Amino acid sequence: MRSLLCAVLLAGSVAFAAISAYAAEEPGLATAIRTGLEDSRTAVERTPAGVSVQQTLQAVYARHEFRPFWSRDGKASQQAAALLATLRAADTYGLRPNDYLTYQGRLLAEPPSEPSSDHGLEVERRARFDLALSAAAVRFITHVHFGRTDPRAAGFNLGASRPELDVGAVVERLSGSDHVDQIIASSEPQFYHYALLKEALARYRPLAADPGLSKLPAPRQRSVKPGQAYEGAPALRKLLVALGDLPLAAAAPDSDLTLDPALADALKRFQARHGLDVDGAIGTTTFTALSTPMAKRVRQIELTLERWRWLPQFESPPIIVNIPQFTLFAFKSTRDRRADILQMDVIVGQTHPITKRTPVFAEDMKFVILRPYWDVPYSITLREMLPKLRKNPGYLAAQHLEIVRGQDDSAAPLAPTPENIEALAKGQARLRQQPGADNALGLVKFMLPNAYNVYLHSTPAHRLFGETRRAFSHGCIRVSDPAGLAAYVLRNEPGNWTPAKIDAAMNGSATLRVNLQHPIRVMILYATALATEAGPVLFFDDLYGYDRKLEALLGLPAVPES
Repeated sequence: MRSLLCAVLLAGSVAFAAISAYAAEEPGLATAIRTGLEDSRTAVERTPAGVSVQQTLQAVYARHEFRPFWSRDGKASQQAAALLATLRAADTYGLRPNDYLTYQGRLLAEPPSEPSSDHGLEVERRARFDLALSAAAVRFITHVHFGRTDPRAAGFNLGASRPELDVGAVVERLSGSDHVDQIIASSEPQFYHYALLKEALARYRPLAADPGLSKLPAPRQRSVKPGQAYEGAPALRKLLVALGDLPLAAAAPDSDLTLDPALADALKRFQARHGLDVDGAIGTTTFTALSTPMAKRVRQIELTLERWRWLPQFESPPIIVNIPQFTLFAFKSTRDRRADILQMDVIVGQTHPITKRTPVFAEDMKFVILRPYWDVPYSITLREMLPKLRKNPGYLAAQHLEIVRGQDDSAAPLAPTPENIEALAKGQARLRQQPGADNALGLVKFMLPNAYNVYLHSTPAHRLFGETRRAFSHGCIRVSDPAGLAAYVLRNEPGNWTPAKIDAAMNGSATLRVNLQHPIRVMILYATALATEAGPVLFFDDLYGYDRKLEALLGLPAVPES
């Protein structure tokens, strides 16, 4: 009993001594942390989301009397070790570890496991380490939540931004939790396809470590068709097996130098994933896609993850158009699940003159017009219509065009006199095309008033939807299933808009405007990589060069082409 009492008293005295030593050391450490926060280099640092690193750290440390977050008894805490491990693996989030592992020009590392005999140096080390790790946490959390750059700098005009986040509170939680990864995950976008794309990144990064994987010999002829000889068949099989397009069990032996049936089928799967003509042949565009370095595919995933971080949470089911994919997604719920999404092909703006590109923006669809007039944009009138009209006044009637004044559909047509044609040239009158099957907008347009005068509409040029690369418009978006989209848009509107009623209105004799009581958010986006729920990853060409622009904004080096 006496020995037990002595042991208890001894343990108590040791604990009291440790507490006293900690309390004696803490004021010096708190002072060092407070002093470190006043460093000018920290004070000017701001994240792209507008978060001041210095102000965030000042507030969070002040709440704790400037005590350290990341050390216990002079040693780095287990939370510090876990956070450092996450920062070192920042590339799994599509980020760069070096953006977080340096502080004021020095490499961020754990303090020595053994305290220094120089108390002042030890305090300085602990203070610097604590501030460095906290600053890294602020940067990392804001980057995974908001992104690394302002979307407006990349040409994205999305209106609403990501939900607000108390970054300081997240740092506090990280410093005291045994579940660092869970806390970070709660700060990321909660979209399912964002998580799928992170998983895809984990699959593609090891592929990029083998630069020889996509090095294939160029075909000797313009196109290698199924059944024909191709000396690169063994290398092609290895590539398609690695990508999951060719089951290993179906792969022919390396001695087979032909585009055998299993290899041709795998090639078709590859072509479908890359938006190419699905013919099982190795043509110019297919060979270019096959020989694209895996590091380039990794970069496409990283840039798309960045763009996912710019998106606000869906408050209501949106319509999304992905420009490089030439695809529209109409959500039936706020979940980004394939089963809840109506999907259709679209035609987007041309690639060369900037004025013909489809802009990246978000606005609300507010009304639908069935059997619309086409109000010819002034630029098209001036550049394309006027020369034909001046040469042949009968061009108006042949194309069902009218000269009118004012902006209302009820405006009376004017005769194609020289005076009225001159008014067109000066912008004092406008051209419009009468409703009908040959109207450039087709039989319905979906209006989302915006500064770009861009909207969604049908088209009489249905043959263009047979093309895989569908960049043909002057900026507006043509939809392949206008009746299906109209049924989706009007499904919750009064008037019992059945498919039969919509068809009758589209093919009737009068123009009809339907104002939406429930406006729909439309987001015109740009992503060159998409992970699917079934597993395969889709890749698309950088149609407008926006990937290159984002690379420059993020300070990323270009990926070598070979």
